Amino acid sequence: MPSRQTVEDFIALVESNRHDEAIERFYTEDASMQENLTEPPRQGRDKLVAHERAVLARAKSVASECVRPVLIDGDTVVVHWIFRFEFKDGSKRRIEELAHQTWKGEKIWRERFYYDPAQMKAEAG
Repeated sequence: MPSRQTVEDFIALVESNRHDEAIERFYTEDASMQENLTEPPRQGRDKLVAHERAVLARAKSVASECVRPVLIDGDTVVVHWIFRFEFKDGSKRRIEELAHQTWKGEKIWRERFYYDPAQMKAEAG
């Protein structure tokens, strides 16, 4: 079960737009992430970091915001996020999602994101 301070430290790192560092620091080696049940989970912290770095490399800017409150119940944490991306090609996206996390101790083991897939369509720059 994560401490509230650990969850807050994780959120602070994401809000500073260091998503890849947050994965390196706060996810188990065998962690997985899954998008909306539309694709199989991505498995393994190294793959998760590489995927996140690829997304960030396409972005000109990112703004990450946690919408409070954060729900913590034992090993389950739910975070409401808003991400604003401006990509190098001039397109923009605003993604609002719920991240449902299962923690093992002080690290995230499983994470599933819930969002409206229509948000993935790029807005004109």
